[in-house]
Amino acid sequence: MRKKERAAIVIERLKKEYPGADCTLDYKEAWKLLVSVRLAAQCTDERVNIIVKDLFAKYPGVNELAEAEPEDIEAIVRPCGLGKSKARDISKCMRMLRDEFGSKVPDNFDDLLKLPGVGRKSANLIMGDVFGKPAIVTDTHCIRIANLLGLADSKVPVKVEQQLREQLPPEKSSDFCHRLVLHGRAVCIA
Repeated sequence: MRKKERAAIVIERLKKEYPGADCTLDYKEAWKLLVSVRLAAQCTDERVNIIVKDLFAKYPGVNELAEAEPEDIEAIVRPCGLGKSKARDISKCMRMLRDEFGSKVPDNFDDLLKLPGVGRKSANLIMGDVFGKPAIVTDTHCIRIANLLGLADSKVPVKVEQQLREQLPPEKSSDFCHRLVLHGRAVCIA
């Protein structure tokens, strides 16, 4: 069986098992997802969803968060772990959004990668969830399960992303990755 055929079967089975393929980070605005995804590094989405309530209550917009001192941000986000670096990245990112992008999250992959604290995984999440563009979010679940299913043969995120792009219909790629995360959390062992 070719990888594209296997991918089509996996897509349908995951869709049947996990019909709701949404991001598990709570957000209503693109900049909030950008902040939340930075906080999610080495932290659970559940904890991030709790922490950002206080952060966004105190700083309700890009401009307010851009004006905040990193130390004040750190005091709130510390329970997510890596508080100092996450607060620094969030501060720099919000300032760059304000100063270079008119307080709007860019809908261009390369521009997203220019933002402090944003790598390929985060940029893909934003592109897929916020802008509805084809995206492959290669987190640990995606990498592990794609390899187990024979859809990838690498542990390197960018290589797995490239391999999956060759096999997945672009319009199904973002939901596929969300479903792999849900499956990984529900069924798979590390």
